Amino acid sequence: MNPETKWHSLTKDFHDFIATRGFSDVLIGLSGGIDSAVVTALAADALGKDKVHCLMMPSKNTSDLSKELASEMAKNLGIDFRTVPIQELADTYNQTFAAFFTSVQPIVTENIQARIRGNILMAFSNQYNWLTLCCSNRSEIAMGYCTLYGDTVGGLCPIGNLYKTEVYELANWRNTVSPIIPEGIISRAPSAELAIGQKDEDTLPPYPLLDSVLAELLDKQKTTAEISRNYPAETVDWIAKRWQSMSFKRNLLPPAL
Repeated sequence: MNPETKWHSLTKDFHDFIATRGFSDVLIGLSGGIDSAVVTALAADALGKDKVHCLMMPSKNTSDLSKELASEMAKNLGIDFRTVPIQELADTYNQTFAAFFTSVQPIVTENIQARIRGNILMAFSNQYNWLTLCCSNRSEIAMGYCTLYGDTVGGLCPIGNLYKTEVYELANWRNTVSPIIPEGIISRAPSAELAIGQKDEDTLPPYPLLDSVLAELLDKQKTTAEISRNYPAETVDWIAKRWQSMSFKRNLLPPAL
């Protein structure tokens, strides 16, 4: 399926999902990254810009570039965009943890940022009856590269069946129609920005490699031995074991289009 056909299929299914669940508006945590940008663009095309609301929720680890790109994306679409800083809340959590933990593990302070954002999104959802959207893609979901009760909150995961490389393909195609997704979002290295200098590829294989192996493993149902004929055996084994161990996360995610 080419990107144009995928886009139109997704926007139709998106519109139908929202219409049959009693919601008119949606809410997105717009981070300055590719996934939330594509979800926001899909939502605007499916529902209209007046039905889309976005929050930028920066911590001390959020780069100025992310703030600028998120704001630019919102202006390009003409959607409701608000900034809700979270660092003070994160500091309060960490002070509480310090009374119980001799040494707070980095993953605690990283994930609490995502969970604070999830709480804020759901508070706005409750207040205004907007459906919160999860922006995780299939590559991240398969690898468990997401925070439960954080960036996984929401009632729908629009790109949850798209590999990361497909998300980039959709972004590039949508910009041929009208340039709404800033080029800086497409060209920058993916990062959750839960720590200074963090990059996805510090934890995961490069997405082109990861997605190729996942497609062989999940879509074609090949064995690791078969896949290892064309890809590094150590990487294939790591991906397969990680996918198996992360099934508990996949069971708790919202439905994907």
